[in-house]
Amino acid sequence: MNVIITGASRGIGFDTALQLAQNPQFNILALSRNEQKLAQLAAAAPHQNISWLTYDLSRPNKDELLKKMENWMSVDILINNAGLLRNKPFLKLTDKDWWEIFEVNLFGITRLIRLLLPKLSAKGGAHILNMGSMGGVQGSSKFSGLSAYSASKAALANLTECLAEELKADNIAVNCLALGAVQTEMLAEAFPGYQAPVESNQMGEMVAWFATQGKQFFNGKILPVSISTP
Repeated sequence: MNVIITGASRGIGFDTALQLAQNPQFNILALSRNEQKLAQLAAAAPHQNISWLTYDLSRPNKDELLKKMENWMSVDILINNAGLLRNKPFLKLTDKDWWEIFEVNLFGITRLIRLLLPKLSAKGGAHILNMGSMGGVQGSSKFSGLSAYSASKAALANLTECLAEELKADNIAVNCLALGAVQTEMLAEAFPGYQAPVESNQMGEMVAWFATQGKQFFNGKILPVSISTP
């Protein structure tokens, strides 16, 4: 099984990749901007089944990515985990802030999906898993300083529903996990000093399970995975 995961150099992405790598039949391609941490991730794989590529969703090196996976006949799972958060009051958010957040959290994801669609649909049965946030769920608790981040995740949730409809003819499932508080560096940026009830490695186990098994039960769903928010 061939898996691509973005934002794999830290936090939930790192732990999800390691969890998936426990299965020697999985080939995982880890993407992130941090070359050093990607190398550390690959070295930690128990079966040497994690390869990596430095990849910036806002400035994608598409040719290098396609070359990296040229021997793959298909992509079975795509986990869109990379995200950008800036904790700023609404009036202090610049146009540049809004653009850069949406570039990573939405536009970069749409470009990556378009690029990979031929391989995702190559044999059918693929799963696209978007990592959302409770902040992007209508009716959930909202927090000052996170308007741009939450808006981008709301857009990602809606995109999930739309793509599930468009891609079902190719037997591609698309789901979104709306995460609550998980102890990661990103959470520390949003809520300094807060201790989350769920550790990154615990969530990594859950995401790895859902990425491989969730398509049997869900399609086009935005599923809250949250004990607290925060």
